[in-house]
Amino acid sequence: MKIGELARRAGLHASAIRYYEKLGLLAPPHRTGGQRRYPPDALDRVLLIRFAGEMGFSLAEIKLFLSGLRDNAPVGPRWKKLAAKKLIEVEDHIVRSLRLKTLLQNLQHCHCASLKQCVTALGLSENLRFIARRSR
Repeated sequence: MKIGELARRAGLHASAIRYYEKLGLLAPPHRTGGQRRYPPDALDRVLLIRFAGEMGFSLAEIKLFLSGLRDNAPVGPRWKKLAAKKLIEVEDHIVRSLRLKTLLQNLQHCHCASLKQCVTALGLSENLRFIARRSR
């Protein structure tokens, strides 16, 4: 299939397909009359790249996962390794997000007269000291 059809079927722009090729996520297709011609299985690969990106995987992580992967290669061991690493990141993100949610909910009821009062009320001075000690 041509690049336009692959892009349309994957819900992307043709420039994204070319970018995936440039990064080595997608094998360069053969060309006919100068036009890229992709095999049918290219759509599966592009959909996987797109899905993984939407789930928060970086293009470098996706490339690592896909490198050397053949259609008949077992993907389980690669998924497990990548999932274990990503789970740690997701858990950290959840903790930060919950803290942010609490902060925003509290800020909706803020009646502080000054920035200093707000910093004190939120306990930011203590939190910043704790973070500074922890990072030493």
